Amino acid sequence: MGKKRLEVEIPGWGTLKAKQALFDLNGTLATDGILPEALREKLKLLQNLLAVHLVTADTHGTVADLAKDCGGLEIARIEKGEEAKQKSEILEKLGASQTVAFGNGANDTLMLRKARLGICVMHGEGISLQALLASDVVVASAEEALDLLLKPARLVATLRS
Repeated sequence: MGKKRLEVEIPGWGTLKAKQALFDLNGTLATDGILPEALREKLKLLQNLLAVHLVTADTHGTVADLAKDCGGLEIARIEKGEEAKQKSEILEKLGASQTVAFGNGANDTLMLRKARLGICVMHGEGISLQALLASDVVVASAEEALDLLLKPARLVATLRS
C-alpha cells in the first residue's frame, strides 16, 4: 500500500494535502475517557486515509485500551503544564502544513491555528472561545468531525468560497 494521503481541492480555499490527523482525545473525541463505539469504527476507517495521532494527558487512564481497540493509532502523551505548547510541538514534529487538527479547549488553540486545517469539535465538554476563533471549521459532534474527512465533499461544501 502506498503512502496515506488525503487530497481535496477546495475552490477559493486551496488544496488540502493531508498526511495525518491529530486529535485531542478528551473533550474532542472522548467524554470522561470513554470513546463511543461508533467513533472507534470511524477512526478505523480514517486510518485507511491518514495516519491518526491522538494527543492526551490520559487523565482517565483509558488510552492504552483505546489504542489496542482501534489498532494503528499513534499516541502522544503530554504532561501537566504548558499543554498548549506541548500540543503545538507535536503538531510541528508531524508537519503542520500536512496535518488536520481537531480540538475543543483553550489548550488546543495553538494546534488548531497552526495546522493546515483546524476543526473545532463541540463534543461533550463544549468549546472555548479561543479554540473557536483559531479554527477553520466548527462542528457539533466528533462524528461530524470525522465525517468531514471520510466524506470530503462535506468539507468542500463548508470551506469553498
